[in-house]
Amino acid sequence: MWAVLHFLAFLAVTGYAVYLFAHLVYSRIAFIRLGKKANLKKDLRLRIQEVLVNVFGQKKLLKDPRSGVMHVIMFYGFIILQFGAVELIIKGFVPGFAYPLGEAHKYFSLSQEITTVLVLLAVAYAFYRRYIERLPRLKRGLKPGIVLIFLSTLMISILLTLAFEQVWLGRTEYSAFAPVSTLLAGWFAGIGTGAAGGWFYLFWWVHLLTLLAFLVYVPQSKHAHLLFAPVNVMLRDTKPAGKLTAIDFEDESQDVYGVGKIEDFRQNQLIDLYACVECGRCTSMCPAAGTGKTLSPMDLIVKLRDHLTEKGAVVTSRSPWVPAFAFAGNAQAELAAETALAAAAQDVQNVRLVGDVITEEELWACTTCRSCEDQCPVANEHVEKIIDMRRYLVLTEGEMPPEAARYFQNIERQSNPWGINRKERVKWREGRRDIHVPTVEEVEEFEYLFFVGSMGSFDARSQKIAQSFAKIMNLAGISFAILGNEERNSGDTARRMGNEFLFQQLCQENIASFRSCNAKKIVTICPHTYNTLKHEYPEFGLEAEVYHHTELLLQWIEEERIKPSMEVREAVAYHDSCYLGRYNQLYDTPRKILASIPGVTILEMERNRQDAMCCGAGGGMMWLEERQGKRINIERTEQALRLNPTAIASSCPYCLTMLSDGTKAKDAEDRVKTLDIVEIVERSLVGAAHEGNRHPA
Repeated sequence: MWAVLHFLAFLAVTGYAVYLFAHLVYSRIAFIRLGKKANLKKDLRLRIQEVLVNVFGQKKLLKDPRSGVMHVIMFYGFIILQFGAVELIIKGFVPGFAYPLGEAHKYFSLSQEITTVLVLLAVAYAFYRRYIERLPRLKRGLKPGIVLIFLSTLMISILLTLAFEQVWLGRTEYSAFAPVSTLLAGWFAGIGTGAAGGWFYLFWWVHLLTLLAFLVYVPQSKHAHLLFAPVNVMLRDTKPAGKLTAIDFEDESQDVYGVGKIEDFRQNQLIDLYACVECGRCTSMCPAAGTGKTLSPMDLIVKLRDHLTEKGAVVTSRSPWVPAFAFAGNAQAELAAETALAAAAQDVQNVRLVGDVITEEELWACTTCRSCEDQCPVANEHVEKIIDMRRYLVLTEGEMPPEAARYFQNIERQSNPWGINRKERVKWREGRRDIHVPTVEEVEEFEYLFFVGSMGSFDARSQKIAQSFAKIMNLAGISFAILGNEERNSGDTARRMGNEFLFQQLCQENIASFRSCNAKKIVTICPHTYNTLKHEYPEFGLEAEVYHHTELLLQWIEEERIKPSMEVREAVAYHDSCYLGRYNQLYDTPRKILASIPGVTILEMERNRQDAMCCGAGGGMMWLEERQGKRINIERTEQALRLNPTAIASSCPYCLTMLSDGTKAKDAEDRVKTLDIVEIVERSLVGAAHEGNRHPA
């Protein structure tokens, strides 16, 4: 009789838990399907590679070695322990059951116990990191700790169940192949076999109920990432890093542009929300969050997730927590549930995604640096979501900061951010008598089209960068030309500020100019322009090779077309541009250039390469006021100054402007120069005393 009741209880509890789990998972899938369909490339080989590297290889997690190793133990520990869990459950019905593995079973048993102990140690370390070390990026309280309780209970109940099984079956001798359970069995040997059988079933049920409770808990917590993270990695966009999805303005069915409702996101974007681990790595590296702004990439994802869950439950009329049959036969409870759902529907329809769920301050604080995405272990893409919501504000609502409105107006009228007469775009070349910079109309043919950009054409400091690069091209015998006054702003900043319409207009005008002069190779001094020309213009018809000036400088040095030979005695703190680094993986190129210059000592900031902090200019922040917290460029400048450099170098006009402002604010401009790499190369080629190289800091 006991055996029958035991088995029926097992079936009832397990069946209900599995049903709840399936219901919860299905509800999340239904919520995700509310989004727009994503037109993903197949790219099966690349997708499988991503899963192998980032799911099974745990590459992103291991960026933080300490927590990375902990998670690797938990990840593979759970996979390994699933085989033992099945055997353990069968033991509850067939005492002493063991897989028919012969002599190999003792090694299987050993692997199970070692893994159990390792997972316990990992759980202890996770507790230490969160509650004792109190790592700032980790949330504390009961909710984040529940999973640690689940895991501890599961591991301890495994060992105790196995230990009491040994006593029950009279196997109390120590075994090196079951080191922990037999050690415990020795301690409990005196309780007798009958009592041991009772304790065996007690801990067997503790283990089973904890396992099933954890199963039901997973889909409705941050641990849904166990299910959705591998899918997220598999189904992420395989486009170049940070490449934005274009709006089709020819589609007359669209009356709303950007994302104003949660269901306006694409389905693969919504998977991100349930894949989030809430590990805080994104926020810990975010320059906005780190300098006191309201934006937290993790909180943004969590708020979107909670909003999707609430709204999804209403739209699909499917409770995310309670299965429909729970009210079967209870008309009063069913009516109450329907009434509650109707009230929730009214409430959720009144909630604005942009304004109530996500504030405008959060959206306009983002520098689009992609530090959050680079750190995220589950391939979440925060930046495009932010830009999609900016698009809604700008294109649909007409809401934006006044500086953004002025920026757009100047670009529309004069194709530059300052509103300077567009006919003055070519005047920058008049600042140096020793350079020859022809326009496409002044030469019959050329190898490179030098896309100068608005910064190089109009900003007094950035003009010197353009002049230095032109001088080096002259010295190297490079055939090049510029568009002159026919050049337009690249549109990169307008796009990332949400004005997709303006971007596409500028893009098409520039492409028409490229075609008219038959440009096959394009080079630019601006990483923002480089990124958009290389990765985003081709979607609109550009067919040309695109280079950043550091790529060509290194190539010409290696080909010995230029030979930096004069000593430049500078201790250089190098700052990685986000759009050159995280967007295009160009980390070694600028460093190799600096290393080739006699006298230069490269100083690496604590945050460098992939982990480099943004200067604060990206995503339109170059033109917007920082009204919250500390200025990002000041924070980055302070990081550089801690190295006591004689110069801070970068490969981006935006970065150089922000760092120059930073040294001025810190009263360091007289002792620390701010230079583009091309200026340092020119000094090594023609000497610091040259008239064209007397640059201000």
